Amino acid sequence: MIGKTISHYKILEKLGSGCMGTVYKAKDTKLDRFVALKFLPLHLNQAEEEKKRFVFEAKAASAIQHHNICTIHEIDETDDGQIFICMDYYEGQALDLKIKQGPLLLNEVLDIALQIAGGLEKAHQKEIVHRDIKPGNIFITGDQVVKILDFGLAKLRGRTTLTREQTTLGTVFYMSPVQSQGERVDPRSDIWSLGVILYEMIAGERPFSGDYDQAVIYSIMNEQPEPLTGLRTGIPRELERIVDKCL
Repeated sequence: MIGKTISHYKILEKLGSGCMGTVYKAKDTKLDRFVALKFLPLHLNQAEEEKKRFVFEAKAASAIQHHNICTIHEIDETDDGQIFICMDYYEGQALDLKIKQGPLLLNEVLDIALQIAGGLEKAHQKEIVHRDIKPGNIFITGDQVVKILDFGLAKLRGRTTLTREQTTLGTVFYMSPVQSQGERVDPRSDIWSLGVILYEMIAGERPFSGDYDQAVIYSIMNEQPEPLTGLRTGIPRELERIVDKCL
């Protein structure tokens, strides 16, 4: 794929991949700018349900205009039928990498959390639930602007789900109790996930743990996280209360 030109985009390098696609850095030869192209995995290209979910990502994200949400420019298809989304390319790092470097300063925590909350508020106003809020989907640019990525699991409230009954989507450590049980979610599920991110940014560890998915889900459903004030000194009680409220 590297070096190929698709439509008017020249593929430069691979940025990453996940269950819903592979992302490349590309040069927009018409507008002379860098963009990110996300391709549906080849083995899923013929799966109608996955195609629908991928197209839905573009439509859902493009419906939201907010500086804390990744901008979607277009959706297109290659000559051999592979669907891709063109979106903004950002310099910086994902929040999961930043957390791995150690607990964040409190002013950083608050700044990042407020920006995530602002983006989610806008999405929820549009009746869009992200359903996969996690540090890997939060990108921080070089200018310290937070961008929420990957609305591939989003769904409009009140619309028919694109997933099979009893199928759960999301990353288990950040999955709300309702979502982990395969039940219908609403904006509160995203707020719960934000609470997990807040906890992890402050404490440097996740509030719920386990060696395999079902153990994590058991922890989420049955256990109380260690109080933040017991894990780190100097945490304001009000901040701990807000995190507890999210969870």
